[in-house]
Amino acid sequence: MTRVYNFSAGPAVLPEPVLKKAASELFEYKNSGMSVMEMSHRSKVYQEIFDKAEAGLRSLLNVPSNYHILFLQGGAHLQFDMVPLNLFGKSKKCDMIHTGTWTKKAKGAAEKFGTVNIVASSEDKNFNYIPKADPAKFSADADYFYICSNNTIEGTRYVEFPDTGNVPLIADMSSEILSTQLDVSRFGLIFAGAQKNVGPAGVTIVIIRDELAGHAQSITPAMLDYKVHIKERSMYNTPPTYGIYMAALVFDWIKEQGGLAAMEERNIKKAALLYDFIDSSTLFKGTAARQDRSIMNIPFLTSSDELNSEFIKSAEKQGLVNLTGHRSVGGMRASIYNAMPVEGVIKLVDFMKKFEMEHK
Repeated sequence: MTRVYNFSAGPAVLPEPVLKKAASELFEYKNSGMSVMEMSHRSKVYQEIFDKAEAGLRSLLNVPSNYHILFLQGGAHLQFDMVPLNLFGKSKKCDMIHTGTWTKKAKGAAEKFGTVNIVASSEDKNFNYIPKADPAKFSADADYFYICSNNTIEGTRYVEFPDTGNVPLIADMSSEILSTQLDVSRFGLIFAGAQKNVGPAGVTIVIIRDELAGHAQSITPAMLDYKVHIKERSMYNTPPTYGIYMAALVFDWIKEQGGLAAMEERNIKKAALLYDFIDSSTLFKGTAARQDRSIMNIPFLTSSDELNSEFIKSAEKQGLVNLTGHRSVGGMRASIYNAMPVEGVIKLVDFMKKFEMEHK
């Protein structure tokens, strides 16, 4: 069976070398006599896997020594609660730039524990751009400042991050982590679900600056306390062991590709191939403002819902799958994460050209 080009927003395409490596070790990992899935997370052999994953991520992102790396569960949704539970320590207030579905969910969660000050929003145009935030509206006493760095559904991203001064900047980077070079030191905390650029669903990465841990509200359950997970090195309970193993393989693969500099160059090239055609097309049009367009998630439309549906069905027959856009935006969406090869984007563009010629 021939593999398809999978444009799913997540769970998403994984690098083929990673899948083949995992397949070769599925029945028995090295000479352990068992699969990674069967190992105790307390065993020496698994500890080596975990240490490799942690070191691999720290190396790729050049994570400073005063930051902890956690491999947790619960996805970004659980982080929507963990962030305010742990960081609402003084004013119980945060600033937020509202850019779509995921900041809406984070806002709703945070408001259960404190006050959310929306300093800028792009809701007026269905979140198709990143709004400019006026520093005069920032709260000097905010416990943190919250953003979603890349909006999977709306197809927008921050080209420049806001300068929040002494207020810790918190970023949901679920759909773009490891896609570009990043200065981690600009952030107080970064979190990301694995199922876009890191591995299979089930692992959530948290990178947190040391001084932000240890201030959880008294109502915080132990499982939601960053300090507990830091103390136990992500093993307060049984972690998602196989997902962490897969993440370690992905980290190795990124390093073999040339690291984040090479990933960024390739991702910009892939996105340009698709955007350049969309911008020149008479049938297709993009939905995100040009200056804020994501290089990971690219939503686009034709002139009608009927034509969108026909395109999606026809594309699937060509091995171009999971192109249906989110209902809030409509049309199509091509998610072109790290593991999507350039060839996949070229095949998509060639099919779009053919489809346009047939529907003039």
